[in-house]
Parts: sequence; structure tokens; C-alpha cells
Amino acid sequence: MTQILDPKVALKVQKAIRQAEDDLVIAIETALDNCEYEAEGKDKLEESQFNNLLRVANTTDSAEVIKNFICYQVGRDKKWGRGQNSLAAQIIRDINIALNNKANQIVAENLGSSKYTKYIWIQLIRRYIGYGSRYLKYLNEVKGKANSSVVDPRNAEGSREQVEPNSKYGK
Repeated sequence: MTQILDPKVALKVQKAIRQAEDDLVIAIETALDNCEYEAEGKDKLEESQFNNLLRVANTTDSAEVIKNFICYQVGRDKKWGRGQNSLAAQIIRDINIALNNKANQIVAENLGSSKYTKYIWIQLIRRYIGYGSRYLKYLNEVKGKANSSVVDPRNAEGSREQVEPNSKYGK
């Protein structure tokens, strides 16, 4: 695994990655709240599938390998959804666009980090997927259970919606 050898650059980059965490959490929660995937029934997307994706992300320095694994999962079953509105497609779009742009922004704001763009991108991807695993665990636990929800779902723009107590999240 690639690491930043210059301690000053490493500290700046790690700080910038930590500062990006809110955006990562909002992006994956928005995807899970708004995209199409199997959320109920015997074929629902479980945390174990997200954990498998996280294991792949933690064992590679390649965003392409991670996206390839997502495509493999889509080919195996419908848990991740299929088509442009699917969770799988949104995760791949987030990796390609939002996380790549954030990595490039971190590089632009931190002198001396330009040769670590790929490393920064992979770190963002790993955190994004990890936060997704956590949020999916929450969603799978609270859906359909009376008064279990502690947060409202995010709308497509990433803001929290106000949900009635007896809605699908607040039953």
C-alpha cells in the first residue's frame, strides 16, 4: 500500500481527508436513502455485502478494482440494484466524480501532495464505503420497527427530510 513518506505532507493530507468526512457520510447516506436496491425481503442488501466491498477496497490501491467488484456483485444478484438509478451505479458515479474531485481538491490545496492523488482517492473511497456499511446496518435494523429511527432519511440533495412518525422510517 502506498504511503506518504514526507511527514509534513502526510499530516496535511490526513487532516484534509478528515475534514472531508462529512461530505463522504452525506454522499453515501444519500445514495442509500434514494437509490434503488433490494432493501427488504430475503434478497435484501446486507451489511456483509458492504463489508466484502470494504475488504476489497482495503486490499487494493486501485479504484478500478473496487468498481470491478461492484459490477461483479451486480452480475451475481439484484441486491445492489441494476440500472442508472441503482445503488451500485451511484457508488460508481461517486467514486468517479465526487471522490475523485475531492482527492484532486485536497492535492490542489496541499503543496507537495500531487504525487499522492491516487493514494488520497483510495483513502476517500475506503472511508465512503465504510460509512456505507455502518449506515446500511442502521437502515436494516430500523426499517419497519416502531419508533426505531433516530434520524430522518436524506433527500436526493443530501438534506435530512422531515418524516412523519408513522412513515416507512418511523413506524
